[in-house]
Amino acid sequence: MKYKIAIVDDHTLVANALAGLVQKMEKYEVMYEAANGKELIHHFKLKMIPDVVLLDINMPEMDGYETSLWVKNNHPEVKVIALSMYDKEEAIVGMLRNGARGYLLKGCKPSELRIALDNVMDKGFYYTEFVTDKLLKSLNPEKVKNPIKELGLSDRELEFVRYACSELTYNEIASKMCCANRTVDGYREQAFYKMNVKSRVGIVIEAIRLGIVVL
Repeated sequence: MKYKIAIVDDHTLVANALAGLVQKMEKYEVMYEAANGKELIHHFKLKMIPDVVLLDINMPEMDGYETSLWVKNNHPEVKVIALSMYDKEEAIVGMLRNGARGYLLKGCKPSELRIALDNVMDKGFYYTEFVTDKLLKSLNPEKVKNPIKELGLSDRELEFVRYACSELTYNEIASKMCCANRTVDGYREQAFYKMNVKSRVGIVIEAIRLGIVVL
């Protein structure tokens, strides 16, 4: 049996191109295409439930963030791979928090799409430079008595870490924390050092793993 794929993208040409690529793959077949999250949910309610959803982020009516969260809450067995034109950390963080199992740029090679599908079906996640093997650990957070104390995070640094696990930009975080942008830069550098990570995505993954935030 072939794995069934649903493609959700409001750009018909992109959706058709993706469908054409998937149909050429030995292990996969396109079940249907949808223009947005609402259309996908309609298909789900008709019991047309795929194994994998290739999900665009920016769509009218119901975008990728909302759609991925709905799939996570209602059909956690269905694996979502996010599709985007952007490699911004905020987008990656938002989709990971909402249940996406992988993140692909639309400009990727066809071979990478096949590898992503294979990894998601075989391992549960697709790893890129943005999503490391630490993400797998986030599904089974280590029981640490007091991770905040062990990391040595101050109250303000902890506040920053929790905001960093949202879709807020650094400027918006500064506004929320009522401080200057350079102060937020300081909190970020301290978080990188104390959590032993090198990026905002790393902060999110480590915070989830330690139970500081919940995915």
